[in-house]
Amino acid sequence: MSRRARLGRAGRDASRLVGPALFTPSLHVAADHVQVGGVCAATLLVSGYPREVATGWLEPLLAYPGRLDVAWHLQPTPAAVGAARLRRQRGRLESGRRLAAAAGRLDDPEIDAAADDAADLAGRLARGEARLFTTGLYLTVHADSVGELAEDVERVTALAHSLLLTVHPARYRMLAGWATTLPLAEDLLQATRTMDTAAVAAGFPFTSADVALPDPLRPGAAPVVYGPNLSSTGVVAHDRWAGANYNSVTLATSGAGKSYLTKIDVVRSLAQGVEAHVIDPEDEYAPLATAVGGTQLSLGAPGVRLNPLDLPAHGRSDPELLTRRILFAHTFIATLAGSPVEDPVGRAALDRALLAAYAHAGISQDPATWDRPAPLLADVTAALQAEPAGQQLARLLAPFVTGSHRGLFDGPTTSTPTGHLVIYSLRALPEELRAAGTLLVLDAIWRQVADPTRRRRRLVVVDEAWLLMAHPAGARFLVRLAKAARKWWAGLALVTQDSGDLLGTDEGRAIIANAATKLLLRQDGSAAAAVQAACGLSDGETAALLAARPGDALLVAAGRRALFRAQASPREHELITTDPVDLARRHTHPATAAEVGPVHTEARRPLTPADDADPL
Repeated sequence: MSRRARLGRAGRDASRLVGPALFTPSLHVAADHVQVGGVCAATLLVSGYPREVATGWLEPLLAYPGRLDVAWHLQPTPAAVGAARLRRQRGRLESGRRLAAAAGRLDDPEIDAAADDAADLAGRLARGEARLFTTGLYLTVHADSVGELAEDVERVTALAHSLLLTVHPARYRMLAGWATTLPLAEDLLQATRTMDTAAVAAGFPFTSADVALPDPLRPGAAPVVYGPNLSSTGVVAHDRWAGANYNSVTLATSGAGKSYLTKIDVVRSLAQGVEAHVIDPEDEYAPLATAVGGTQLSLGAPGVRLNPLDLPAHGRSDPELLTRRILFAHTFIATLAGSPVEDPVGRAALDRALLAAYAHAGISQDPATWDRPAPLLADVTAALQAEPAGQQLARLLAPFVTGSHRGLFDGPTTSTPTGHLVIYSLRALPEELRAAGTLLVLDAIWRQVADPTRRRRRLVVVDEAWLLMAHPAGARFLVRLAKAARKWWAGLALVTQDSGDLLGTDEGRAIIANAATKLLLRQDGSAAAAVQAACGLSDGETAALLAARPGDALLVAAGRRALFRAQASPREHELITTDPVDLARRHTHPATAAEVGPVHTEARRPLTPADDADPL
């Protein structure tokens, strides 16, 4: 028997492709490798795939630092052929399930998952939402010697296993495997698998898991680098100012690193010329404000007051300015009282009391009177006491006018902080005033944002937004800000650890819908389904968030997703960390404080969705 006959059909096809080189000393064929022109090569064929994958999931193979040829053969399957194969496969799976049930055996989870996937695929094929492809994925590793080749094959195999790919060496078919990975469009191994359009698109070689950087020539481009991409070798940089709107929502459980990521966003936005206003419930931003020359206003501290009835100076040209302030006062007083004024008679009494308080201060609908000092909350309470329908509300406001909580409202506004970074600290406020204080600060910020004479990019951060979302009036105010922020070149960034409460209300869902940027960190299992539905996540992405380490986050923006790790420089980490271990170490060893490294520096890992059987 001739040598060509011994090679079999695959060898004959390979010899046809490589031509006379098969019989030259430059080509040596062994069971586990081939040697071509002095370079050794071994081919691995992929026989198993993960069930859930992210966009660009083959990027780690394409970015392998050694010489690795990745060949992906695609052949469209006719619709009639694909439908017939799918029916047969569904029949086999369902028959196996029924036989197992009749024999009293436990259900096989892999068969159940495959049957469900096959049923879903059949429905999408029937509706014309997908097509089928016959695919074959092959990896050829190259090295200068047989020993080096064996080591490289082990490394590539380990990398493939980390992606939940099952690979096998093409033993005794290395020549056919080597020829299959040449740019000749010939699949001589025929280790194929059927995939649908979505699966093929996710692994397409020109698709990357990285978020594309904005055009540097575009005016106003301000990308913020968040950290290394966990699904590729790149970094994740995002420009919120290039989106449909500039709002963002950060959802995470306690201790997942949401405040750490938010501070990274703030400090790097400042470097892009963005003016930042932060509502800080726990006084976490004070070191950052001190380091960058920002200003801080501590509500609840002695002598610090904000008058909710102030008229903004820049709105003097608005004929409805006084009416708008009275409407805000309705919202603020409802939040202060703990519940909205539902009684129409009570609302009318409150409206009359507000008009009377402004009239007593000499302010009317005439713009010439708007420069006069605004009335105080005590004036409104006195007007309410003069009306029988308003006396109950006046009693509810008494603690904030004459009682123990009067410090924030018992005088005119002391100061309106300005600057490139303004921190409004709520730590000194009692719990009963947190929601009202947050609303009051948001109003003060908005008066600066809506000033047409000082229009610029501004980022308004509301940390622990659940404090305000728990009150209906405050939640409605946030929704209005989220919808109007873009008109004034501002972005509203909401940060909360109560994902379920936010998504369980109409206002919360409206805020999510008006946020072009979503940053998701580790999620609680009870809220995972709601977050998945609201953000359009896949099962694999949801599983990654449930198992995420502190600092791991998923960016969802403009149809692009990227799993990354929030990472700060040593100096940034020193300013933004609240880790008690780091703070105690710095207090004990102040000389080495500058040497403290980033808190999030663990090794990166690729997205690893669950494995499953092939539905076809």
